[in-house]
Amino acid sequence: MDGPRHDQAGTEYRSGHVTVTGDRITAVGEGPAPDVPDGARRIDGSGCLATPGLVNTHHHLYQWLTQGRAQQSVLFDWLTELYPVWVRIDAGQVHAAATAGLAWLALSGCTTSTDHHYIFPRVRRRSAASAGDDADALAAEVAAAARVGLRFHPCRGSMDLGRSAGGLPPDETVEDTDAALAATEEAVRRFHDPSPGAMVRVAAGPCSPFSVTPRLMRESAELARGLGVRMHTHLAETREEDAYCRQALGRTPAEYAEDLGWLGPDVWLAHCVQLDEAAVRRLAATGTSVAHCPTSNARLGAGIAPVTDLLRAGATVGLGVDGAASSEGTSLASELRQALLVARVRDGAGPSALTARQALWLGTRGGARCLGRDDDTGVLRPGWLADIALWRLDTLAHDAIGHGPGDGDWTGDPVAALVLGPPAPLELLLVGGTPVVEGGELRTADPAEAAREVRAARQRLADLR
Repeated sequence: MDGPRHDQAGTEYRSGHVTVTGDRITAVGEGPAPDVPDGARRIDGSGCLATPGLVNTHHHLYQWLTQGRAQQSVLFDWLTELYPVWVRIDAGQVHAAATAGLAWLALSGCTTSTDHHYIFPRVRRRSAASAGDDADALAAEVAAAARVGLRFHPCRGSMDLGRSAGGLPPDETVEDTDAALAATEEAVRRFHDPSPGAMVRVAAGPCSPFSVTPRLMRESAELARGLGVRMHTHLAETREEDAYCRQALGRTPAEYAEDLGWLGPDVWLAHCVQLDEAAVRRLAATGTSVAHCPTSNARLGAGIAPVTDLLRAGATVGLGVDGAASSEGTSLASELRQALLVARVRDGAGPSALTARQALWLGTRGGARCLGRDDDTGVLRPGWLADIALWRLDTLAHDAIGHGPGDGDWTGDPVAALVLGPPAPLELLLVGGTPVVEGGELRTADPAEAAREVRAARQRLADLR
């Protein structure tokens, strides 16, 4: 694979090569690849930029079924409108939504994605138990990821604080605490693969302080650490949450999370928009990572996470698209540009707040660290997984940014073309050396079939009113 590229140490080659054998990168360097064996496939990357595959650190795939709703609502009102719809979702609908969402992520350059699924409606559980149907939404998602071909880190989410007990979600959407803990343990034992190069790893994911009891938070953390898996939840997303924690609990959201055992190097937190300086320092000191979701936070008017402050303090930050009901575009490549722009306007920070290369780091290396994959993906490095995106930058919209006149003052900047320009055409996407996208087309699941399936699932959901 020849063409400009960007490697693990920040080294950039105007004309370089990446060689792949099996599921691993075997060589990276300047110029054409040496000693290419007979019969090997050669990919000409002229006019392209090779980067690590993008890593998505926060999503709710089931929300593909409910896009475009509550368009002028803040988070709590948005949830209040959507919870009654989500309570009707079954495992078949989850599979269709996950297939569509993961396919779209692949087409935006994503090789590894998480998902935070916390909707396990009581009515569906009872119906499936009596009918013998498969009501396992997590299994449906894992099957969808295998169908699309992406590396997958699902979070077995949970909620046990319903409206009658002072929580936000309807009682029909929450689980018994013991049942949620048991289901989380079962999900880990059934799907989690700790081996090198694993395609599926599971995390524990109680939903949020407004939908989860302190007991479930604490015991989920104990369970996850006992099983050796990572932990994920929402935190400090809105001003309302910050005010609630300070008034009702006498502490900030970050302080509350720490009291519950939810800060540490095995934790990544979604959003973290409303962090004060002390919280920024504490997250960095404890090794806690942050999933930054700039488009969703803007769509819901929640604010802008202090990404520059977190990075300066030494915290790890990755990018997430969030659910399609609060971030309808759900293009991970687009989040590179969005992250750069919102960082520069936050509190008048200015254009030095985040560079194009820092934005790309968030979408690759930072994301891999959030998911605990600090040793095999997110970097183009010999011995690491061949999770690679090849972006075409010789288009009308990208060429002048990425290439420029070679004999003048401006020689072009391919990374800036990728981040600052419109979403670049994806020439090739490899996951463990296997082509998932080629020539801008998905080569695994059929996009037209996925669209038909999710359209039918959405109609079934509407018919259940």
